[in-house]
Parts: sequence; structure tokens; C-alpha cells
Amino acid sequence: MPDLSILKSPAPYHIITYGTLLGTQFFQSFIGGIVAFRTLSRPQFAALQAKIFPIYFGLQTALPAILAVTYPGARSPRGTASGLQGTFAEVNRWSVLAPLATMFVAGLANLLVIGPTTTKIMAERKQQEVKDGKKSYDPAPHSKEMLKLNQAFGRIHGISSLVNLVSFLSTVVYGFHLAGRLE
Repeated sequence: MPDLSILKSPAPYHIITYGTLLGTQFFQSFIGGIVAFRTLSRPQFAALQAKIFPIYFGLQTALPAILAVTYPGARSPRGTASGLQGTFAEVNRWSVLAPLATMFVAGLANLLVIGPTTTKIMAERKQQEVKDGKKSYDPAPHSKEMLKLNQAFGRIHGISSLVNLVSFLSTVVYGFHLAGRLE
């Protein structure tokens, strides 16, 4: 009969959560988003991203929290505790807490601030397109208002991309910590 005690351990849930986070970040950042941008018209791409990003940013926020709660402590008698106690243990400050906190804060920033700001600027650009009778991505010249909106969109999109990259790199760094714990 198989040993089912592993079902009571946080370890498998931790690894599955980590894999889900890394896979989601990698796919959205380097495959799905690029393929969608190259395949869809700009309005279709914008509509798709507007639906995907809240879910993606929600996962970027929730999954690091789940990782913190399911952190599997060391098996040795002198090892750290599991769960939040292990996540916040002094010995894990840089290898566990720092990357998980970075991932969480990055996801939260994208979810609550950067994403909604991007959506607001996109709505303002749509309104300006109606006023100007020209799409924001049409060749120049553009109205001063559209130039400002395009600049604001470029800036906030760049910030979001940078925050997403920092989160992805933190996830990879944390993966090296996990790999170092394998015997």
C-alpha cells in the first residue's frame, strides 16, 4: 500500500504552486503575450489582455502567498519550521522571504495600481481616437493630447513589464533555493 502521509505535508502543494507560478509567468511573458500580439489585431489584442491581466496579476499575487504558507521546513532536527514560521525565520530571510515578498509585492502592484492605470489610459486613448478620428497607433501626426496619452501608456507599460520581469527573476531565484534543498 502506498504511503499517503505525503498528502499531509506542505511540500507537494508547495512544489505544485511554484510550478504553476513559474509556468504561468513564463508562458504569459514569453509565449502567449507575444503570439497574441503578432496574431490579433490591436483592438482584439487589447481586449484579450484586458481580460487576462487581472487573472494573471491575481495569480502573481496569490501564488507567492500560498508558497509562504506551504513552505516546507527542513527534515533535520535543527531545520527550520514549515509554513509562515519557516518563511519568516531569520535563516530564510534572503533565500525565502525576500524572493517571495518581491513576487507578492510585484503582483499586488500590477493588480491594484499599474494594471488599472494602464486600463484607464487605454480608455482615455479610445476617447481621444474618437475625437481625433484616428487610431493611437496610426502613423503620425497625432494631436497633442494623443501624444501625451501614448507617452503615458508607453511609460506605464514599461513599468509593468519591468515589475513583471523582477517578479519572474525572483521566482527563478527562489527556484534555485528549492533546488538546493533537494537531496
